[in-house]
Amino acid sequence: MTDKKATLDAQTRRLAAMAYGEASPDNDADEMFGLASVLVRQRDARGYSDIGTFALSERSFSFVVSDGNLRYARLMTATEAQINKDEGMKTAIDAARNALTYGKDKSNGAYFWDGADIKSHYSTHPKVAVGIKFTDPSYNIYDIKESTKLVIKYKFTKKKVARKITIEKTELYRYDHVYNSTAAHGGTIFWKFNPDYVKFSHSKEYL
Repeated sequence: MTDKKATLDAQTRRLAAMAYGEASPDNDADEMFGLASVLVRQRDARGYSDIGTFALSERSFSFVVSDGNLRYARLMTATEAQINKDEGMKTAIDAARNALTYGKDKSNGAYFWDGADIKSHYSTHPKVAVGIKFTDPSYNIYDIKESTKLVIKYKFTKKKVARKITIEKTELYRYDHVYNSTAAHGGTIFWKFNPDYVKFSHSKEYL
């Protein structure tokens, strides 16, 4: 008789394959656990009911689903017996199950991540362009420089004194970076938005 509890459901497999595909080849458990947690957090924040719909609707969020990633394809097509014999794929399944049950979050609340491309494409990287900050030096696994882009918002008020109109300039807020690191495992740096950026720009945490 087949043990139904051992049967791998489609959502768990898809999530595990995404985390496995996005992770570095070393199969770092914390990295895959963190990636899976970010994917579930993004799924929930964007209002999707399952990982499959999220993956197909938000293709730019995780390119491994559509860019021919070999690790993603390997887990998606593997039998359960093959998965159980492979430590990396087994870890990815554990990571997916942990994330889907809202277990320990190795990303520390992240909504985004980057791999080695943040170093190789540093000068043109979109996160670098708007400002990154490492909240802990240990998260800077690629030994890159922090970046800033100062944004200041002013309020201008007309004032009339002795028949003379003047313009009073008052600073409302400022921030100099958009992304704060939250963790780093394997080859992945995890990020979330700077709270000041979210507050003053009225942005959503996940966009």
